[in-house]
Amino acid sequence: MKGGLAAQQHTFIRQSQVNQAAVRASFKVAHILATHGKPFTDGDFVKQCILAVAEEVCPDKREALNGVSLSAPTMTRRVEELGDNVYEQLNEKASQFKFFALAMDESNDVQDTAQLLIFIRGVSASFEVSEELAALKSLKGTTTGEDIFVQVCKTMEELGLAWSKLASITTDGAPSMVGTTRGLVGRLNSKFEERGLTPPLQVHCLIHQQALCCKVLKWASVMKVVVHCVNYIRKNGLKHRQFQAFLSELESAYEDVLYYTEIRWLSRGKVLHRFYDLLPEINTFLQSKGETVRELTEPEWKWNLAFLTDVTEMLNHLNVQLQGKGKLISDLYSHIRAFEVKLVLLVRQVEKLDFTHLPATQSYCAEKPPVPFPVEKCKDALEMVQGQFSVRFRELHVNGKAIRLFQNPFAADINDADPSLQFELAELQNCDILKDAFKTDSLIEFYAALPEETYPNIKQHAMKMSTVIGSTYICEQTFSRMKQTKNTTRNRLTDKHLHQTLRLATTRLQPDIELLTSQKQTHSSH
Repeated sequence: MKGGLAAQQHTFIRQSQVNQAAVRASFKVAHILATHGKPFTDGDFVKQCILAVAEEVCPDKREALNGVSLSAPTMTRRVEELGDNVYEQLNEKASQFKFFALAMDESNDVQDTAQLLIFIRGVSASFEVSEELAALKSLKGTTTGEDIFVQVCKTMEELGLAWSKLASITTDGAPSMVGTTRGLVGRLNSKFEERGLTPPLQVHCLIHQQALCCKVLKWASVMKVVVHCVNYIRKNGLKHRQFQAFLSELESAYEDVLYYTEIRWLSRGKVLHRFYDLLPEINTFLQSKGETVRELTEPEWKWNLAFLTDVTEMLNHLNVQLQGKGKLISDLYSHIRAFEVKLVLLVRQVEKLDFTHLPATQSYCAEKPPVPFPVEKCKDALEMVQGQFSVRFRELHVNGKAIRLFQNPFAADINDADPSLQFELAELQNCDILKDAFKTDSLIEFYAALPEETYPNIKQHAMKMSTVIGSTYICEQTFSRMKQTKNTTRNRLTDKHLHQTLRLATTRLQPDIELLTSQKQTHSSH
C-alpha cells in the first residue's frame, strides 16, 4: 500500500514538473520572439518546427514538446508578463540611484503615431551603472515642449525618481526639446528654479552635432555629378545589370555603386569612397552607353573628388567612434578633441602639399595631373569644418575641465577645480597607491574603490559624470528596431505591446522566468 501511494504521488509530481517545464519553455520562446521583433503568431510556426525535429530526432519526446503552449494569445500574455517583470526590476534599481540622466527622442511609427522614447542611465552607491528604457510614450496629438514635459514628469513619478538626482538631459536639439522658454529644457529649468535646485547639464546629441558640422562641406559641383552618374546606372534595370556584369568581368573589388541618402550619417562618405575607387570603370561604362560626363576626366574635378572623399572618410570615422551604447562622456569628449587637433594638423599639411593623411588625394597626386592641387579651396573647406566644430561643441568645451577631471583626476589642475574638490584632489594626487592603481580604461571600477570618507565630493562628481549620456544613439537604434517591429504588416500592434517588445529588446536585465512560472497554475497545452 505504501509503494502504491508513493507511485501515485510520484506520478502527480512528475506531471507537475513537466507542466512547469512547458511554461518555462513558452516564456523563453516568447522572450526570443520579442527580442528579435517577431510577430506573436510566429509561436505556432516555431512549434511546428520543434515537432518536426522531434519526430526525427527524439520521437519519445514529441508528446512532451506538444504540451508547450506557443499560440499567439499565449505569446502575447507571456511578452506582457516578461516586460512587466523587467520594469519591476528597473523600479527596484531606480530606487537605489544616487544620480541619473535622461536621453530622449521622438519619431513617428508606421501609423503616424508620435512615439517618445525616454532612456535612463543611473548609478548606485556602489557605482553600478544601469542604462535602460524608462518609457515609451505615445503622443496622439501635438508634440510640443509642454506635451513632452508632461510625459517626462509622468515617467519620473512612475519610477519614483527625485528631481534633485537628475544630473543631465540629452536631446536631439529639436526646438520642442531645447527651447529656452516653451521647450522641454526651458520648462525643466523653470521647475528646478522653483524647487531651488541646480538645473541639470544640457547635452545636445554629439552625433547630431557632428553630422551638422559635415553639412558645411556641400561641394555641390562634386556631389551633383556623383549622384547623376549613380542614378543613371541604377535607375534602369537593364543598365544596372549590365554595369554589375561589367564589374564582374573586370574582377572588381566591388559589385555595385551605392545610392546616396542625405539623411543617413555615413552615406556620403561611403558613396564617395566607392565612386572614387570605381571611377575608371564608371567612366568607361558611361561612355559605352553614349553618356558623356566631362567632369569625370577633368583633373581639377578629380582633385576635388579625391579630397572630399578623404575628408568625408575622416568624418565618418569620427561618427562611428561616437556611436555605441553605454559610452562615457569622457570618451566621446576625447574623440572630439582629437579630431579638432587632426583638423589643425591637416590645414598645415595641405598648405605644404603634404597628403600623408589623405590617401585618395595622395594616390591621385601620384598620377601627376596637369592641374595643380587647389590649395586655397581645400584649406578653406577644412577651416569651415573647424569653425563649425568650435561653434557647435562650445558648450561641451565649457564643461571640459569637469570632464577631464573625471577622466583623469591625477592630471587635473587643482587651481581650476571646484573649491569643494581641491583638498580631496590634493590628497588623491599625492597618494602613490591610488596613482598606481589608476587605469583610464576602468574608470568606474577605480571610483567605486575610492574610500567614501576620504573622497566624498570626488566620488559624487564621478557619479554625475558617469551618468551623462553623450548622444541619442540608443534612441536612434531603438527607433530602427521599432520600424522593423511595427511595420506595414504589423501596423495593428498596440502601443502597449510595442512598448513591452522594445523593452525586452533593449534591456540588459534578465526577466525572472522562474518567478513568473511559480506564479502560474501550470497545465499542458490544449
